[in-house]
Amino acid sequence: MNIYFCGIGGVGIGPLAEIALDAGYEVQGSDKNKGIVTSFLESRGVTISYDQSGSHLRSVHEQQPIDWFVYTAGIPENHPELVTAQSLGIRTSKRDELLQRIITDKNLKLIGITGTHGKTTTTAMMVWTLKQLGMPISYSVGATMQFGPSGHYDPASEYFVYECDEFDRNFLHFHPHLSIITSIDYDHPDIYATPDDYVQAFHQFIAQSDWTILWRRDANRVGDMPHTSILGDSDIPTITLAGQHNRHNAAQVIKAIERLGIHGDAVAAINAFPGTNRHFEKLATNLYSDYGHHPSEVASTLQWARELSSSVVLVYQPHQNVRQHELRSQYTDCFKLAETVYWLPTYLTREDPTLPVLTPDELSATVTNHDAIIVSEMDETLWQNIQRARDRGALVLVMGAGSIDGWIRKKLANY
Repeated sequence: MNIYFCGIGGVGIGPLAEIALDAGYEVQGSDKNKGIVTSFLESRGVTISYDQSGSHLRSVHEQQPIDWFVYTAGIPENHPELVTAQSLGIRTSKRDELLQRIITDKNLKLIGITGTHGKTTTTAMMVWTLKQLGMPISYSVGATMQFGPSGHYDPASEYFVYECDEFDRNFLHFHPHLSIITSIDYDHPDIYATPDDYVQAFHQFIAQSDWTILWRRDANRVGDMPHTSILGDSDIPTITLAGQHNRHNAAQVIKAIERLGIHGDAVAAINAFPGTNRHFEKLATNLYSDYGHHPSEVASTLQWARELSSSVVLVYQPHQNVRQHELRSQYTDCFKLAETVYWLPTYLTREDPTLPVLTPDELSATVTNHDAIIVSEMDETLWQNIQRARDRGALVLVMGAGSIDGWIRKKLANY
């Protein structure tokens, strides 16, 4: 089968392309820009075009017919390549349909990991732990990892570990053999109109799973359901990883290993977990980057930082104005562990043009330690403030799902 991936460098599409390549399919694709994922795929011989006008796709199809065009949820319906693929009669779908086809064709049991926060790290923890216990494993993780590619297919594997994203209701396309729900906090208001709508989607995901592991606070939200393991704080074994939420994620992985009947010292394996990129990733001395962009994620990541340093400075870039209209009331005590917060303008993406863009002053109005807030821009002044904080020994944490990570890496590279 010849598969063309549009947005092949993305955190969801890229791993799927790697899996398809490992599984023996013909793989090629396109993206707007080069990146870590595209460079890795090109090193494996995958042809990638950075022209998404549709002309390259048409030319490829004429040379060797494309069987399946897979695209990211982030592209519009009038995207030139999607329109071209449809006009050529090529089968088109988002990533879920192809992944489900691979799982079915290869007779794999799905371990689905989802949740508002922590799903990427928990998925990577599951992959790491199974590997350490000697299990062949196929997987897809929405982040680059230090111990392997983001996506991989092993023909000897019994299980497929997948980060089931609730965005665009992606996770409802799957029926896991075992699922983990890390947390449930209302998010993605552009997809889920109300908090009840969001919780109901998780309820459906549990109903579609053979067995689910979740925390009591989340079980209370969806209602007690059959075929579940409900954990409390007393169920957390002796885990030496830094960060309370890391230890919670690890406890769910250990419970899953136990449920699957896999033998070995899962606690020892998980205590050696090296982490993933963009999740409290150390970039340099006293400088870390994190993808978090929700008040709960801010609070838990600052708690992690405080375990490592008594002096923590945060650079925060909110993500998506639509989301900020829903979250603004939650910006209260989530910043209390930061002595200084450099608050950046919201990174805008997939916006509702009828909504006014909330300013940093408006968003931070109810923050309990408001005196710590300094409204800032990604400029030389901010960089100098970061450098001064690092020089005096403070841990500087930059957080956001937008452009902040790329900006800080570029500054470091030129430093």
